[in-house]
Amino acid sequence: MKKVHLRIEQQRQAFSHPLFLLSYVLACGAIFLFLVFSRSSSTSQVLNKAAPKSPPSPEISSPSPKLETKEIVVKPGQTISDILALFDFSPGEIYQLRQQVKPVYDLARIIAGRKIKFFLDENNQLHSFEYQVDEQQFLRVTRDDNGFQAELLPLPYEIKTRMIFGTITDNLIDSINNQGESDFLALALAEIFAWDIDFYLDLRRGDTYKIIFEKKYLEGRFVNYGPILAAEFTNQGRTFQAFRYTYPDTGQSDYFTFEGQSLRKEFLKSPIKFARITSRFSYSRLHPIRKVYRPHYGVDYAARIGTPVQATADGVVTFVGWNGASGRMIRLRHKNGYETFYLHLRGYASGIRRGAKVKGGQVIGYVGASGEATGPHLDYRIKYRGRYINPLAWRFRPVHPLRSEFLADFQKKARKYIFCFKIKDFFQKFIPQTLFLIFSS
Repeated sequence: MKKVHLRIEQQRQAFSHPLFLLSYVLACGAIFLFLVFSRSSSTSQVLNKAAPKSPPSPEISSPSPKLETKEIVVKPGQTISDILALFDFSPGEIYQLRQQVKPVYDLARIIAGRKIKFFLDENNQLHSFEYQVDEQQFLRVTRDDNGFQAELLPLPYEIKTRMIFGTITDNLIDSINNQGESDFLALALAEIFAWDIDFYLDLRRGDTYKIIFEKKYLEGRFVNYGPILAAEFTNQGRTFQAFRYTYPDTGQSDYFTFEGQSLRKEFLKSPIKFARITSRFSYSRLHPIRKVYRPHYGVDYAARIGTPVQATADGVVTFVGWNGASGRMIRLRHKNGYETFYLHLRGYASGIRRGAKVKGGQVIGYVGASGEATGPHLDYRIKYRGRYINPLAWRFRPVHPLRSEFLADFQKKARKYIFCFKIKDFFQKFIPQTLFLIFSS
């Protein structure tokens, strides 16, 4: 028995030896890198298979190495005629070019500040030119024996998949900014979980997030974010996950839980992104102006004048206008017996009128202080079957789950993202403990 006990003790000492622990960490690190890169490659292949097939994007570069390139930045008030005159185009040639290009793109719409790239042949004559129309496509105009040929082509973006993890110390935007990413990514993440988390009211120090997302590069320069592919957010001990899926038959995309439930609910948790609650739903509240106790059937969100107000669900506008003490107000009718009310607005978004249909998340108005209000805020209210309910306490149902015939394919892809999340958790917890043992030995 003593020999067995001695052997066990020797094995324990060997496993706790600093060199062994360090070797183990390095080995795990190597395995981690191998798995992450191999999984990333596999994930990219899956994403490429899921995406609609399209021909390779042409490069924005000289169509021939023999051509000379000149770039011109469109100045305020400058027209395509002014620019083409710099290349000795006659008024007749300019007219011909504009008419032949117009069925594809009207060159009268060129925007100041954007570049036009011209390609000249060995005789210093215009061979072709290119102009970026928007964030998705560019115009290429080429001269031939029949005049000019125009085509709209997709921009040749390089898509890179990135992954970041973080812990909230103050707010979501600052946390993501500190990792070198912009507000846009923070807002995109907040929008995904907006049906479960109010990112002003619910956020706590120590909440954590993990995001796998795409970034778009053009000619080596970052230009925009692609979609978030997967995300995980732990808020007050509750963990929410979201995985993006694009239906192969329709091309439509949405976010779902691993079980295939939609992240969307009947209603968003808040009509304003990142607003502060100053007054809650109550059956007896001291009115700030009349100084009497009366019910307050809504939730007050303090925000700057002009802050966008969004519809919290799909619906139809049934009232828009002045409503006494409520000031400028919008009332929406929704499915299943719900109505929402947006009070004390400064104004209304374009197209908001009685009978107009709106989508959940659509901007319908702007925060103001109209009616009986002591300062700029939004009073948000909900009725269910004619009775006011507490917007913060009511449990709303999820909508449209993932179509069952695609669940297996969806979960196969989601597992790859979950693997990345778990690997991160393992190393975050294991490495600090191992290093502590190494340096305390």
